[in-house]
Amino acid sequence: MRFIGDFHVHSHFSIATSQNLIPEQLEYWAKLKGITVVGTGDFTHPGWFEELRAKLKPAENGLYALKDEFRIGGGADPAAHTGKLRFVLTAEISNIYRKDGKTRKVHNLIFAPDFETVARIQGRLSEIGNITSDGRPILGLDSRDLLELVLECSDRCFFVPSHIWTPWFSALGAKSGFDSIGACYGDLSEHIYAIETGLSSDPPMNWLCSFLDRYTIISNSDAHSAEKLGREANLFETELNYDSITGAMKNKNRSFLGTIEFFPQEGKYHYDGHRKCGVRLNPLESLRKNGMCPVCGKKLTIGVLSRVAQLADRDDPSERRNRQPFHSLIPLKELLSEIEGSGVQSNRVVRRYHELLRKCGSELGLLIDCPIEEIRSSGGELLAESVGRMRSGEVHIEEGYDGEYGRIRVFRDDEIRSFNQEASLFVFPGNAHAGGRESTLQEAPLIRSISGQRGGHGK
Repeated sequence: MRFIGDFHVHSHFSIATSQNLIPEQLEYWAKLKGITVVGTGDFTHPGWFEELRAKLKPAENGLYALKDEFRIGGGADPAAHTGKLRFVLTAEISNIYRKDGKTRKVHNLIFAPDFETVARIQGRLSEIGNITSDGRPILGLDSRDLLELVLECSDRCFFVPSHIWTPWFSALGAKSGFDSIGACYGDLSEHIYAIETGLSSDPPMNWLCSFLDRYTIISNSDAHSAEKLGREANLFETELNYDSITGAMKNKNRSFLGTIEFFPQEGKYHYDGHRKCGVRLNPLESLRKNGMCPVCGKKLTIGVLSRVAQLADRDDPSERRNRQPFHSLIPLKELLSEIEGSGVQSNRVVRRYHELLRKCGSELGLLIDCPIEEIRSSGGELLAESVGRMRSGEVHIEEGYDGEYGRIRVFRDDEIRSFNQEASLFVFPGNAHAGGRESTLQEAPLIRSISGQRGGHGK
């Protein structure tokens, strides 16, 4: 069975998240997006644990389904993807601790096969710290020790370092991480089988580091509202059950088909910068300024691209074997917003969004697989052109930095007006998707320059 999974999400019990993060809304939006398996997120929180137990029922081995009485509209919304939706039990932990004379701040994603295992994990963690104040608890526990605890609760648990390059909270982060996965998880590193890219990196950036070759590269939305589901996700062709899903990621076999990605430049930590001063610098510019803000003189926040350059030991990402395909996408509402010249939540954009899904199916299906001619017929010339450009990587980029999201556009200023006036003169790129564009390969020369000025790779 071919399907999409998005495993790293949150609940309404997490700080700074939407109140619509409830099982009903997660199912509703997952179906609109075309997702088959969605993580519950936050299973360590007692309140969310009880809500999940009340609203979910066992389905395939290790997966759960929403009980019929909680389904929005009885599942009858004509805009909704009609396939089945399953939940898998997941949670993210924020580990903040001292190691090797430095404060470490690492986020870790846990998969559990059943509620009984979750109860054991909860019991152990409640003895260590407060798991009730935040859906993503902050614990003064070494990441290695968390991994040990989780495996003691069940050897079927699956453990993934979250968004590994994010500056502030990740295993390889510039501010508080390590220089390798092994340094973070020590003697238990052999139990790490996959790493999560995060929104500010994509597979080619990770392919530049040979020490990551042994890991499956996965991507998830880290959704803080139900509508953000699927902005990054994973593609599978396997049986629909817990062990097959985790096994596909664990064994790097052909059942794992690759990832759905943000354009990484849209991620809010791609470039270096200082948001307060409005300073955004590529890594080479930042290096030339010694990592200091040219406006205020304070330290810049070093972004993901720069951090990858610090640890990269390859010039050519294609040197990694067994590279999985990926798709760099722009959310459908963002494409419609650009076309309509109005906000992503405007009535016009929302109305067109649901109309298109009724005609074309799920959002991800439209963006990845739907033939361009069908999009043109259902959504018009501009939408067909925008999807074609997105698939072939013909986009205009403003990079994100220091907590500020970047912007990816498919049209230049005033081009939409010109397009409407001269539509007959345009040549469409056609159904150009080919399993994902290596969207950051153009940055490889920049990475080589940075590595050379630092005096060698991995230094």
